[in-house]
Amino acid sequence: MRRVVVDSNVLISARLSPHGAPGRLLAAWLDGRFELIVSPMLLAELAGVLVRPKFRRWLTVEEANTFVRTLGISATLIEDPPPQRHSVRDPDDYYLLTLASSTDADFPVSGTADLTSSHDARPPVITPSAFLASLDSRG
Repeated sequence: MRRVVVDSNVLISARLSPHGAPGRLLAAWLDGRFELIVSPMLLAELAGVLVRPKFRRWLTVEEANTFVRTLGISATLIEDPPPQRHSVRDPDDYYLLTLASSTDADFPVSGTADLTSSHDARPPVITPSAFLASLDSRG
């Protein structure tokens, strides 16, 4: 089974719009089609963003907290790996690549163009749509 680290931006999009590619990716995980890897740092970032007032239009603070708690319980929760530098422009993105490489994930999935266009990332970062296509091609 594929092991995947999903960027918080994709998880946020999945929660806000379940019919787009991020939402379908989350549904595929819930269907058991891949293993989702999370860490305390990823969950903290997700929680910090989802409780911002601008998201009240789509979900309550309690719904946001429930979503994050559910991920923490249902996904594979691992300890935060030691920080590493990576050859991407934004240092805030290092943790996603470090989490993926330290857990032998098959892919980090992100909607961030800087990450998905990086040719140096190992494993390579792919978009939610590309990951869904790879799942579909496996039958």
